[in-house]
Amino acid sequence: MKNVVLIGMMGSGKTTVGKLLAQRLQKQLVDTDALIEAREGCTVQELFETQGEPYFRSVELGVAQALSLRSDLIIACGGGLPMQEGAMKPLKESGIVIWLDRDPGEIFDTEDMTGRPLAKDGREAFIALAEQRRVVYEGWADATIHDFTSPISTTARVKEAVETIASWEEKKEG
Repeated sequence: MKNVVLIGMMGSGKTTVGKLLAQRLQKQLVDTDALIEAREGCTVQELFETQGEPYFRSVELGVAQALSLRSDLIIACGGGLPMQEGAMKPLKESGIVIWLDRDPGEIFDTEDMTGRPLAKDGREAFIALAEQRRVVYEGWADATIHDFTSPISTTARVKEAVETIASWEEKKEG
């Protein structure tokens, strides 16, 4: 099976939905930020503070390229990863990309933004960042999810989208 690649703003539910989806599909979840933290021995916030965003993005690029060589994964991407074409292009080629398009104002108002470097400038800046990223997320997405009534319902919509796209791709190839 191809990878399932979840993209969206920080706090959109990629990791939560990824865990549930991995259980349902009996696949391994890989969260790119968690993988980077494990490899680097510090948090994403600490990497931003000590090494800077360019260093973090270079590590993120390497992680994305390595994951694209694998299959049968559920990959929860960091919110900024899709902004790097070199990171996203191989992930898109190896999988089905699902954009979790949750309202950024709702994310900021309901999620813990502690330790999220790109949320430190406040709600308006967070919403502006989401708007800047919107066109990029749309460009990479094979499907977009708007149902955030619960993690279970969001996961069900993602699963349906993945199955529909996979079926369509099989018919196209066959």
